[in-house]
Amino acid sequence: MTTLAHIKERLDLYEKLMRLDKPIGTLLLLWPTLWALWLASHGQPPWLLVWIFALGTLLMRSAGCVINDYADRDFDPHVKRTQDRPLAARKVSTREALILAAVLTLCAGGLILPLSMTVWAYAVVAVFLAVSYPFTKRFLALPQAYLGVAFGFGIPMAYAAVLDTVPPLAWVMLLANVFWALAYDTEYAMVDRDDDLKIGIRTAAITFGRYDVAAVMLCYTITLALLAFIAYQLRLGAFYYAGLMVAAAIAGYHYTLIRTRTREGCFKAFRHNNWFGAAVFAGIVAELNLRQFLR
Repeated sequence: MTTLAHIKERLDLYEKLMRLDKPIGTLLLLWPTLWALWLASHGQPPWLLVWIFALGTLLMRSAGCVINDYADRDFDPHVKRTQDRPLAARKVSTREALILAAVLTLCAGGLILPLSMTVWAYAVVAVFLAVSYPFTKRFLALPQAYLGVAFGFGIPMAYAAVLDTVPPLAWVMLLANVFWALAYDTEYAMVDRDDDLKIGIRTAAITFGRYDVAAVMLCYTITLALLAFIAYQLRLGAFYYAGLMVAAAIAGYHYTLIRTRTREGCFKAFRHNNWFGAAVFAGIVAELNLRQFLR
């Protein structure tokens, strides 16, 4: 019984280390990947690809969380929101964390074995971005921009999986994701700004200073403008733009949450970005399904 209780305790700690109890990060990774899969396949992605990318997103996000906590294990104890994380609280060893991250990465890699060498090449870059991002907070003024590349690298991978090439518009979509990540992760960083200033970590919230709210809204605007440019280039219609309008309304709602800069409001806005990504995806699906129906 003691052994079973110990195993259960370790599994619970690993679950928290992987953030399986907090799916928002996985969703923020998944939405742009789904945007790309649907646009690359004209609304008809093979369901095997959808499952590969959905499960791969979950595994790589989990691995990224483990690496992030490993990198921040000496910083997290000094931050109110993160001081109880398993590595920060020294409930999980660094050896356990690194083994867990390696296993998750290998499992994610196994998923893409049936796919082309082009996808494999982009996957190597994706792993490098995921592993290196946590360390950028030491020296980059806007680590959230790097996060946007890491979180959006499912976009070129999705295009490569469908088309075996990555067209220019895929990189425009990745750029849109960079600005979206700057928006939502700055909201996230605004929650921890006081603690981050004390321990010397760099974040966009600190870099933007008193212009943080304006910067977040500008990033949302650029994101939507780039997504509209993609629609113009692909000659997408009203349903797609309706999705963008809903996303714009959601961004406006986020302004009401972050303008007073309270921890609760900023964190709520960050979590609510799931609906921003979902609105864009819904517009893509509706537009492409209508196009197929009218043919």
